[in-house]
Amino acid sequence: MAQALRKVSLKDKYELDEGTAYMSGLQALTRIPIVQRRRDIAAGLNTAAFISGYRGSPLGGYDRELERARKQFEELNIKFLPGVNEDLAATAVWGTQQVNLLPGAEVDGVIGIWYGKSPGVDRSGDVIRHANANGTAPKGGVLAIVGDDHGCKSSTLPCQSDHALYAMMVPQLYPASLREFVEYGILGIEMSRYSGCWTALKVTSETVETSGTVDLTREKRQIIMPGDADFTMPPGGVHIRLNDTPRDIDYRLQNFKLFACHAFARKNKIDQVIWDSPKPRFGIITSGKSYGDTMQALTDLGITEQVAKDIGLRLYKVGMTWPLEPQGVQSFVEGLEEILIVEEKRELIEYQLKQQIFNWDAKRRPVVVGKYDEHRNRLLPLHNDQSVGLVARVIAQRI
Repeated sequence: MAQALRKVSLKDKYELDEGTAYMSGLQALTRIPIVQRRRDIAAGLNTAAFISGYRGSPLGGYDRELERARKQFEELNIKFLPGVNEDLAATAVWGTQQVNLLPGAEVDGVIGIWYGKSPGVDRSGDVIRHANANGTAPKGGVLAIVGDDHGCKSSTLPCQSDHALYAMMVPQLYPASLREFVEYGILGIEMSRYSGCWTALKVTSETVETSGTVDLTREKRQIIMPGDADFTMPPGGVHIRLNDTPRDIDYRLQNFKLFACHAFARKNKIDQVIWDSPKPRFGIITSGKSYGDTMQALTDLGITEQVAKDIGLRLYKVGMTWPLEPQGVQSFVEGLEEILIVEEKRELIEYQLKQQIFNWDAKRRPVVVGKYDEHRNRLLPLHNDQSVGLVARVIAQRI
Protein backbone atom coordinates (compact mmCIF):
# COMPACT_ATOMS: atom_id res chain seq x y z
CA MET A 1 0.00 0.00 0.00
CA ALA A 2 1.16 3.49 -0.79
CA GLN A 3 2.35 5.47 2.21
CA ALA A 4 2.45 9.24 2.54
CA LEU A 5 5.98 10.64 2.43
CA ARG A 6 7.17 12.58 5.46
CA LYS A 7 7.41 16.28 4.76
CA VAL A 8 11.03 17.39 4.76
CA SER A 9 12.73 20.76 4.44
CA LEU A 10 16.26 22.09 4.09
CA LYS A 11 15.60 23.89 7.38
CA ASP A 12 15.14 20.61 9.26
CA LYS A 13 18.82 20.39 10.19
CA TYR A 14 18.50 23.47 12.38
CA GLU A 15 14.81 23.71 13.23
CA LEU A 16 13.82 20.13 14.10
CA ASP A 17 14.02 19.10 17.73
CA GLU A 18 13.16 15.42 17.26
CA GLY A 19 13.00 12.74 14.56
CA THR A 20 15.68 12.59 11.88
CA ALA A 21 17.35 15.23 9.71
CA TYR A 22 19.77 15.12 6.80
CA MET A 23 22.89 17.23 7.28
CA SER A 24 26.56 17.53 6.46
CA GLY A 25 29.36 17.32 9.00
CA LEU A 26 29.76 21.12 9.05
CA GLN A 27 26.02 21.55 9.53
CA ALA A 28 26.08 19.10 12.44
CA LEU A 29 28.81 21.20 14.07
CA THR A 30 26.68 24.31 13.48
CA ARG A 31 23.80 22.58 15.25
CA ILE A 32 25.76 22.11 18.50
CA PRO A 33 25.14 25.58 20.03
CA ILE A 34 21.50 25.47 18.88
CA VAL A 35 20.89 22.21 20.73
CA GLN A 36 22.84 23.32 23.80
CA ARG A 37 20.85 26.54 24.08
CA ARG A 38 17.58 24.61 23.76
CA ARG A 39 18.72 22.25 26.50
CA ASP A 40 19.65 25.21 28.71
CA ILE A 41 16.27 26.85 28.16
CA ALA A 42 14.51 23.59 29.07
CA ALA A 43 16.63 23.44 32.23
CA GLY A 44 15.66 27.02 33.16
CA LEU A 45 19.08 28.52 32.42
CA ASN A 46 19.43 31.99 30.92
CA THR A 47 22.55 31.51 28.82
CA ALA A 48 24.02 32.86 25.60
CA ALA A 49 26.62 31.51 23.19
CA PHE A 50 29.62 33.04 21.41
CA ILE A 51 31.47 31.44 18.48
CA SER A 52 34.76 32.58 17.01
CA GLY A 53 37.65 31.01 15.15
CA TYR A 54 39.47 30.87 11.85
CA ARG A 55 38.59 28.58 8.96
CA GLY A 56 40.84 26.00 7.40
CA SER A 57 40.09 22.68 5.74
CA PRO A 58 38.48 20.42 6.91
CA LEU A 59 36.64 23.30 8.61
CA GLY A 60 36.96 25.50 5.54
CA GLY A 61 33.22 26.05 5.07
CA TYR A 62 32.25 26.15 8.74
CA ASP A 63 31.92 29.93 8.93
CA ARG A 64 29.63 29.86 5.89
CA GLU A 65 27.31 27.39 7.62
CA LEU A 66 27.35 29.49 10.78
CA GLU A 67 26.22 32.49 8.74
CA ARG A 68 23.40 30.47 7.18
CA ALA A 69 22.07 29.65 10.66
CA ARG A 70 21.90 33.32 11.67
CA LYS A 71 18.09 33.27 12.01
CA GLN A 72 18.21 30.43 14.54
CA PHE A 73 21.20 32.03 16.24
CA GLU A 74 19.38 35.34 16.73
CA GLU A 75 16.38 33.57 18.23
CA LEU A 76 18.58 31.71 20.71
CA ASN A 77 21.01 34.52 21.65
CA ILE A 78 23.98 32.98 19.82
CA LYS A 79 26.63 35.37 18.49
CA PHE A 80 29.04 34.42 15.70
CA LEU A 81 32.06 36.65 15.10
CA PRO A 82 34.87 35.17 12.95
CA GLY A 83 38.37 35.94 14.17
CA VAL A 84 41.09 37.86 12.37
CA ASN A 85 43.23 34.86 13.31
CA GLU A 86 42.98 31.83 15.58
CA ASP A 87 44.66 33.25 18.68
CA LEU A 88 42.58 36.46 18.73
CA ALA A 89 39.48 34.29 18.37
CA ALA A 90 40.64 32.09 21.26
CA THR A 91 41.27 35.19 23.38
CA ALA A 92 37.72 36.39 22.72
CA VAL A 93 36.29 32.99 23.66
CA TRP A 94 38.38 33.04 26.85
CA GLY A 95 36.74 36.37 27.65
CA THR A 96 33.25 34.84 27.51
CA GLN A 97 34.03 32.82 30.63
CA GLN A 98 34.73 36.03 32.60
CA VAL A 99 31.29 37.58 32.04
CA ASN A 100 29.92 36.47 35.41
CA LEU A 101 32.95 37.49 37.46
CA LEU A 102 31.80 41.11 37.70
CA PRO A 103 28.39 42.68 38.41
CA GLY A 104 26.04 43.50 35.56
CA ALA A 105 25.91 40.22 33.67
CA GLU A 106 22.65 39.76 31.76
CA VAL A 107 22.96 35.97 31.49
CA ASP A 108 23.83 33.07 33.79
CA GLY A 109 26.76 32.09 31.59
CA VAL A 110 28.11 32.16 28.04
CA ILE A 111 28.87 29.03 26.03
CA GLY A 112 32.13 29.56 24.16
CA ILE A 113 32.97 27.74 20.93
CA TRP A 114 36.35 28.11 19.22
CA TYR A 115 37.22 26.47 15.91
CA GLY A 116 40.41 26.08 13.93
CA LYS A 117 42.55 23.71 11.93
CA SER A 118 45.40 21.84 13.59
CA PRO A 119 48.00 24.54 12.66
CA GLY A 120 45.64 27.03 14.32
CA VAL A 121 45.94 25.03 17.52
CA ASP A 122 49.71 25.38 17.26
CA ARG A 123 49.68 29.16 16.82
CA SER A 124 47.05 29.61 19.56
CA GLY A 125 48.87 27.44 22.07
CA ASP A 126 49.71 30.19 24.54
CA VAL A 127 46.14 31.50 24.67
CA ILE A 128 44.52 28.07 24.92
CA ARG A 129 47.01 26.93 27.58
CA HIS A 130 46.26 29.95 29.77
CA ALA A 131 42.51 29.92 29.15
CA ASN A 132 42.25 26.22 29.96
CA ALA A 133 44.32 26.59 33.11
CA ASN A 134 42.36 29.61 34.34
CA GLY A 135 39.12 27.72 33.86
CA THR A 136 35.60 28.03 32.56
CA ALA A 137 32.36 29.34 34.04
CA PRO A 138 30.05 26.77 35.70
CA LYS A 139 27.15 27.72 33.41
CA GLY A 140 29.31 28.63 30.41
CA GLY A 141 31.88 26.11 29.23
CA VAL A 142 34.14 26.07 26.16
CA LEU A 143 34.23 23.64 23.26
CA ALA A 144 37.25 23.86 20.95
CA ILE A 145 36.44 22.28 17.57
CA VAL A 146 39.70 21.12 16.00
CA GLY A 147 40.06 20.03 12.37
CA ASP A 148 42.80 17.47 11.66
CA ASP A 149 44.03 16.43 8.23
CA HIS A 150 45.90 13.16 8.79
CA GLY A 151 46.08 12.30 5.11
CA CYS A 152 47.34 15.75 4.03
CA LYS A 153 44.44 16.24 1.62
CA SER A 154 44.52 20.03 1.87
CA SER A 155 47.49 20.93 4.06
CA THR A 156 51.17 21.79 3.76
CA LEU A 157 51.89 18.82 6.05
CA PRO A 158 49.79 16.00 7.51
CA CYS A 159 48.47 17.48 10.74
CA GLN A 160 47.49 15.98 14.08
CA SER A 161 46.49 18.15 17.05
CA ASP A 162 46.31 15.47 19.78
CA HIS A 163 49.76 15.95 21.22
CA ALA A 164 49.62 19.75 21.16
CA LEU A 165 46.33 19.63 23.08
CA TYR A 166 47.86 17.09 25.45
CA ALA A 167 50.73 19.49 26.11
CA MET A 168 48.18 22.24 26.87
CA MET A 169 46.33 19.75 29.13
CA VAL A 170 43.08 20.09 27.20
CA PRO A 171 40.82 16.99 27.36
CA GLN A 172 39.84 15.60 23.95
CA LEU A 173 36.67 13.96 22.64
CA TYR A 174 36.81 12.16 19.30
CA PRO A 175 33.49 11.28 17.59
CA ALA A 176 33.57 8.40 15.12
CA SER A 177 31.17 9.96 12.60
CA LEU A 178 28.95 12.99 11.99
CA ARG A 179 26.15 11.12 13.78
CA GLU A 180 28.08 11.66 17.02
CA PHE A 181 29.08 15.29 16.42
CA VAL A 182 26.21 16.96 18.28
CA GLU A 183 26.10 14.33 21.03
CA TYR A 184 29.83 14.68 21.71
CA GLY A 185 29.59 18.46 21.39
CA ILE A 186 26.97 18.57 24.15
CA LEU A 187 29.03 16.18 26.28
CA GLY A 188 32.06 18.41 25.73
CA ILE A 189 30.28 21.60 26.83
CA GLU A 190 28.80 19.93 29.91
CA MET A 191 32.16 18.36 30.81
CA SER A 192 33.76 21.78 30.45
CA ARG A 193 31.19 23.25 32.81
CA TYR A 194 31.76 20.49 35.35
CA SER A 195 35.56 20.24 35.22
CA GLY A 196 36.53 23.84 34.53
CA CYS A 197 38.58 22.71 31.50
CA TRP A 198 38.25 23.68 27.88
CA THR A 199 37.20 20.56 25.96
CA ALA A 200 38.42 19.78 22.45
CA LEU A 201 36.21 18.10 19.85
CA LYS A 202 38.41 16.49 17.20
CA VAL A 203 37.08 16.09 13.65
CA THR A 204 38.95 14.82 10.61
CA SER A 205 38.52 15.13 6.85
CA GLU A 206 37.03 11.62 6.79
CA THR A 207 34.36 12.43 9.38
CA VAL A 208 33.47 16.09 8.79
CA GLU A 209 33.43 16.02 4.98
CA THR A 210 30.47 13.62 4.89
CA SER A 211 26.68 13.88 4.89
CA GLY A 212 23.93 11.64 6.20
CA THR A 213 20.66 11.24 8.04
CA VAL A 214 21.07 11.82 11.77
CA ASP A 215 18.86 10.48 14.54
CA LEU A 216 18.18 13.50 16.75
CA THR A 217 17.33 11.29 19.72
CA ARG A 218 21.01 11.13 20.67
CA GLU A 219 20.95 14.88 21.34
CA LYS A 220 18.45 14.36 24.14
CA ARG A 221 20.58 11.93 26.13
CA GLN A 222 20.66 12.58 29.83
CA ILE A 223 23.89 14.15 31.06
CA ILE A 224 24.74 12.91 34.55
CA MET A 225 26.95 14.98 36.82
CA PRO A 226 29.22 12.98 39.16
CA GLY A 227 28.26 13.02 42.83
CA ASP A 228 30.44 13.40 45.91
CA ALA A 229 31.06 9.65 45.92
CA ASP A 230 32.45 9.88 42.38
CA PHE A 231 34.71 12.91 42.79
CA THR A 232 35.54 15.43 45.51
CA MET A 233 35.91 19.03 44.38
CA PRO A 234 38.59 21.24 45.96
CA PRO A 235 37.63 24.14 48.23
CA GLY A 236 36.23 26.91 46.08
CA GLY A 237 35.67 24.60 43.11
CA VAL A 238 37.50 24.33 39.80
CA HIS A 239 36.13 27.28 37.85
CA ILE A 240 37.57 30.63 36.76
CA ARG A 241 37.87 33.21 39.50
CA LEU A 242 39.17 36.72 40.20
CA ASN A 243 42.54 37.43 41.79
CA ASP A 244 43.82 33.91 41.13
CA THR A 245 47.53 33.08 41.45
CA PRO A 246 49.55 31.08 38.90
CA ARG A 247 50.55 28.36 41.38
CA ASP A 248 46.96 27.88 42.58
CA ILE A 249 45.73 27.74 38.97
CA ASP A 250 48.24 25.04 38.11
CA TYR A 251 47.57 23.13 41.34
CA ARG A 252 43.86 22.82 40.58
CA LEU A 253 44.51 21.82 36.96
CA GLN A 254 47.06 19.14 37.85
CA ASN A 255 45.34 17.71 40.91
CA PHE A 256 41.61 18.15 40.31
CA LYS A 257 40.34 19.36 36.95
CA LEU A 258 41.63 16.52 34.76
CA PHE A 259 40.46 13.95 37.31
CA ALA A 260 37.05 15.63 37.21
CA CYS A 261 37.08 14.85 33.46
CA HIS A 262 37.73 11.19 34.34
CA ALA A 263 34.75 11.18 36.70
CA PHE A 264 32.48 12.85 34.12
CA ALA A 265 33.53 10.47 31.33
CA ARG A 266 33.02 7.46 33.58
CA LYS A 267 29.59 8.61 34.77
CA ASN A 268 28.37 9.28 31.23
CA LYS A 269 29.96 6.17 29.67
CA ILE A 270 31.84 8.14 27.03
CA ASP A 271 34.12 5.09 26.61
CA GLN A 272 32.21 1.88 25.88
CA VAL A 273 32.68 -1.87 25.58
CA ILE A 274 31.15 -2.59 22.15
CA TRP A 275 31.74 -6.37 22.04
CA ASP A 276 32.52 -8.75 24.88
CA SER A 277 33.23 -12.45 25.28
CA PRO A 278 32.75 -14.91 28.15
CA LYS A 279 36.33 -16.15 27.68
CA PRO A 280 38.23 -13.07 26.47
CA ARG A 281 41.82 -13.36 25.28
CA PHE A 282 42.28 -10.71 22.55
CA GLY A 283 41.17 -7.08 22.79
CA ILE A 284 40.97 -4.21 20.30
CA ILE A 285 40.92 -0.61 21.52
CA THR A 286 40.15 2.12 19.00
CA SER A 287 38.52 5.55 18.61
CA GLY A 288 37.19 8.09 16.15
CA LYS A 289 37.76 7.46 12.45
CA SER A 290 39.75 4.33 13.31
CA TYR A 291 36.67 2.85 15.00
CA GLY A 292 34.87 2.91 11.66
CA ASP A 293 37.92 1.38 9.96
CA THR A 294 38.05 -1.35 12.59
CA MET A 295 34.36 -2.23 12.30
CA GLN A 296 34.65 -2.43 8.51
CA ALA A 297 37.79 -4.55 8.78
CA LEU A 298 36.05 -6.98 11.13
CA THR A 299 33.13 -7.20 8.70
CA ASP A 300 35.51 -7.88 5.82
CA LEU A 301 37.11 -10.66 7.87
CA GLY A 302 33.71 -12.23 8.57
CA ILE A 303 33.95 -11.51 12.30
CA THR A 304 30.48 -10.80 13.68
CA GLU A 305 29.63 -10.12 17.32
CA GLN A 306 28.82 -13.81 17.78
CA VAL A 307 32.09 -14.90 16.19
CA ALA A 308 33.90 -12.45 18.47
CA LYS A 309 32.27 -14.07 21.51
CA ASP A 310 33.29 -17.52 20.28
CA ILE A 311 36.95 -16.65 19.66
CA GLY A 312 37.38 -14.48 22.78
CA LEU A 313 37.57 -11.06 21.13
CA ARG A 314 36.68 -7.85 23.00
CA LEU A 315 36.21 -4.42 21.39
CA TYR A 316 36.51 -1.09 23.26
CA LYS A 317 35.56 2.29 21.79
CA VAL A 318 37.31 5.27 23.38
CA GLY A 319 35.39 8.56 23.19
CA MET A 320 37.75 10.62 25.36
CA THR A 321 41.21 9.95 23.97
CA TRP A 322 43.00 12.11 26.55
CA PRO A 323 43.15 11.88 29.49
CA LEU A 324 42.31 8.17 29.12
CA GLU A 325 39.77 7.17 31.78
CA PRO A 326 41.58 4.47 33.82
CA GLN A 327 38.84 2.46 35.52
CA GLY A 328 36.95 1.57 32.35
CA VAL A 329 39.97 0.69 30.22
CA GLN A 330 41.71 -1.30 32.97
CA SER A 331 38.54 -3.28 33.58
CA PHE A 332 38.36 -3.97 29.85
CA VAL A 333 41.94 -5.30 29.57
CA GLU A 334 41.72 -7.45 32.71
CA GLY A 335 42.17 -11.11 31.76
CA LEU A 336 43.29 -10.45 28.17
CA GLU A 337 46.41 -12.00 26.69
CA GLU A 338 46.92 -9.33 24.04
CA ILE A 339 45.59 -5.89 23.09
CA LEU A 340 45.74 -4.26 19.66
CA ILE A 341 45.34 -0.48 19.66
CA VAL A 342 44.16 0.98 16.36
CA GLU A 343 44.60 4.78 16.10
CA GLU A 344 45.76 7.19 13.41
CA LYS A 345 49.24 8.68 13.14
CA ARG A 346 51.30 9.05 16.34
CA GLU A 347 50.34 7.08 19.45
CA LEU A 348 48.10 8.68 22.06
CA ILE A 349 45.94 5.95 23.62
CA GLU A 350 48.72 3.37 23.36
CA TYR A 351 51.19 5.30 25.51
CA GLN A 352 48.56 6.02 28.16
CA LEU A 353 47.44 2.39 28.43
CA LYS A 354 51.02 1.11 28.70
CA GLN A 355 51.67 3.62 31.46
CA GLN A 356 48.56 2.56 33.36
CA ILE A 357 49.32 -1.18 33.34
CA PHE A 358 53.14 -1.03 33.46
CA ASN A 359 53.32 -2.05 37.12
CA TRP A 360 50.88 -4.94 36.82
CA ASP A 361 52.26 -8.38 37.65
CA ALA A 362 53.88 -9.95 34.57
CA LYS A 363 51.35 -12.81 34.51
CA ARG A 364 48.46 -10.36 34.66
CA ARG A 365 49.82 -7.75 32.24
CA PRO A 366 48.78 -8.35 28.60
CA VAL A 367 50.93 -7.76 25.52
CA VAL A 368 50.09 -4.35 24.02
CA VAL A 369 50.73 -3.76 20.32
CA GLY A 370 49.82 -0.94 17.98
CA LYS A 371 52.36 1.07 16.05
CA TYR A 372 54.89 -1.68 16.82
CA ASP A 373 54.57 -5.31 17.82
CA GLU A 374 56.19 -6.88 20.89
CA HIS A 375 59.47 -7.28 18.97
CA ARG A 376 59.59 -3.60 17.92
CA ASN A 377 58.66 -4.41 14.33
CA ARG A 378 56.44 -1.83 12.61
CA LEU A 379 52.75 -2.83 12.66
CA LEU A 380 50.49 0.20 11.98
CA PRO A 381 51.76 3.34 10.22
CA LEU A 382 52.97 6.43 12.06
CA HIS A 383 52.52 8.58 8.96
CA ASN A 384 49.38 9.79 7.17
CA ASP A 385 46.14 7.85 7.61
CA GLN A 386 45.59 4.11 7.34
CA SER A 387 43.32 1.99 5.14
CA VAL A 388 40.66 -0.53 6.12
CA GLY A 389 42.64 -3.19 4.25
CA LEU A 390 45.74 -2.58 6.34
CA VAL A 391 43.74 -2.69 9.59
CA ALA A 392 42.12 -5.96 8.45
CA ARG A 393 45.51 -7.52 7.69
CA VAL A 394 46.90 -6.54 11.09
CA ILE A 395 43.84 -7.89 12.95
CA ALA A 396 44.03 -11.16 11.01
CA GLN A 397 47.76 -11.45 11.71
CA ARG A 398 47.39 -10.90 15.44
CA ILE A 399 44.39 -13.24 15.78
